[in-house]
Amino acid sequence: MSKIVDLSVEIYHQMPCHRALVRPIITDLMTHEKSAADLLGTTEDRFTSAIEFLSMITHTGTHVDAPYHFGPGGETIENIPLDTFFGKAVCLDLTHIPDLGDIDVADLEAAEAKSGIKVDGHIVLLNTGLHNRHFPTDESMTRNPGLTAAATHWLADRGSKLHGVEGPSTDRPNFTEFPNHRVCRDRGITHVEWLCNLEQLVGIGEFQFFAVPLKIRHGSGSPVRAFAIIN
Repeated sequence: MSKIVDLSVEIYHQMPCHRALVRPIITDLMTHEKSAADLLGTTEDRFTSAIEFLSMITHTGTHVDAPYHFGPGGETIENIPLDTFFGKAVCLDLTHIPDLGDIDVADLEAAEAKSGIKVDGHIVLLNTGLHNRHFPTDESMTRNPGLTAAATHWLADRGSKLHGVEGPSTDRPNFTEFPNHRVCRDRGITHVEWLCNLEQLVGIGEFQFFAVPLKIRHGSGSPVRAFAIIN
């Protein structure tokens, strides 16, 4: 029997957000109590409803980046083929990488060997333990490790169209060169940011990963409901 592992953080009012961005606003627009005054339904069976107002940037919570996020010539989210965002995957154990550390080629190669799966067109998820160390404090937004340019090329060279990390970015917040984002731009690949529960996928071998975006016109990214299916 298959097992589903939810890899998405919960979206809630004023949740932690990248320090350069605006925190989400979620509030009641309609409640069951308010709608009761409309006397909908029938006398014997009144109908009430609840509706929320949601205001958030496209890069809040668990989300994917569109190539347009990396550069003005990149494709926007609604035009990217959906099969970019799901497929065979492997989760690499990188819990030895400290906060604000670099994930380099040697780290990926060692973790690949330990996983028993040779990266060949796989979506690659990187478990660093950041989420369990820091979420839901604001440090979860300011302490993430980052992928080096060489490590990002390593993934692209092995046909990995998508990779995923914990935390708000694939690049560490104390380094202004954004090596991962720039290589993703140049190599035509992208990534999922702010995943959780990745420790449940370490050491299990290959699984199926899904992180399909909303169809946002001219979007630079989109929230996703990311999950894994383990057969």
